[in-house]
Amino acid sequence: MTDLSKLEADLVAAVAGAADLAALEAVRVAALGKSGSVSELLKTMGGLSPDERRERGPLINGLRDRITAALTVRKAELEEAALNTKLAAERVDLSLPAPPERRGRVHPTMQTLDEMIAIFADMGFGLAEGPDIEDDFHNFTALNFPPKHPAREMHDTFWLPEDANGERKLLRTHTSPVQIRVMQQASGKLPGWIATGQAPPIRVIVPGRVYRSDSDATHTPMFHQLEGLVIDRAIHMGHLKWTLDAFTRRFFESDAVVTRFRPHHFPFTEPSAEMDVQCDRSGGSVKIGEGSDWLEILGGGMVHPKVLANCGLDPDEWQGFAFGLGVDRLGMLKYGMPDLRDMFAADIRWLEHWGFSAFQAPNPATGLS
Repeated sequence: MTDLSKLEADLVAAVAGAADLAALEAVRVAALGKSGSVSELLKTMGGLSPDERRERGPLINGLRDRITAALTVRKAELEEAALNTKLAAERVDLSLPAPPERRGRVHPTMQTLDEMIAIFADMGFGLAEGPDIEDDFHNFTALNFPPKHPAREMHDTFWLPEDANGERKLLRTHTSPVQIRVMQQASGKLPGWIATGQAPPIRVIVPGRVYRSDSDATHTPMFHQLEGLVIDRAIHMGHLKWTLDAFTRRFFESDAVVTRFRPHHFPFTEPSAEMDVQCDRSGGSVKIGEGSDWLEILGGGMVHPKVLANCGLDPDEWQGFAFGLGVDRLGMLKYGMPDLRDMFAADIRWLEHWGFSAFQAPNPATGLS
């Protein structure tokens, strides 16, 4: 009993005298560590007789509990003292302005569209825009769509109810109606509508929203297109191929991008072609500029003579090319986004992950952030 009382008094005094947390930890190890004084007493319990164990056990366990409690109390005191010392030494100048918090993200579609516009602007293309709600003439007839063409059917086109004149407007299915308006304005057939303010030669791009009745992982009812139109006296398919090759290499930021043209059919161009880029589809992703697969990314061709005539331009004097690209789908390819529908889901978590900072360093390929 005397030995335990003296040991307890010594340990309590050591705990109380610990000047900091490091010193207190040293006392804890000396008492309760693997080879500590209290731990050594507990080890002797196995060699005692049952009667001695009943007598000495509660005393030693009580000593251990009291030393543990004393350590806990002293640790709390030292931590509070350390915090008070830190608070007394540190100062916060509340008069200083808070650092600016950058909020918001640039949507990938807008980032992609800005990059595309910047590239074509460097090639000398102007910018033209037009209405989302169109009439049948500008959306179909002027573009040489036959009266019974499937694109006119309800399953492809969003038609609006008839107006007071019995005419049904529609949500434009492509941005090509703006090309019609640009050529009409250039020929004088549309004097009240101003798009570019220029007569032929014409070199414009037409970005905007378009609408089709379609929805899956790579199609949505509303999406974004960018079309290009060049009209001059000596334009040919070689000019179209060079323009699209140069754009593709710069957009994907690689001189290794390989393209190919395949014959196709569009009512508004003749001859027509679709352009593929070489890619690698292994590993669950599409990598542009490598591999042995091909991926179609756009369509185009020489403007059909009937389209030129419908807009008031003489096909014997003027000719040109047109092309169309899906903005959202190009963004998916470049930045690895798996599902087109997510772009229009208004999910803040998705935008925080895929969005772009408006304050980041300019992209050397486009000059844009």
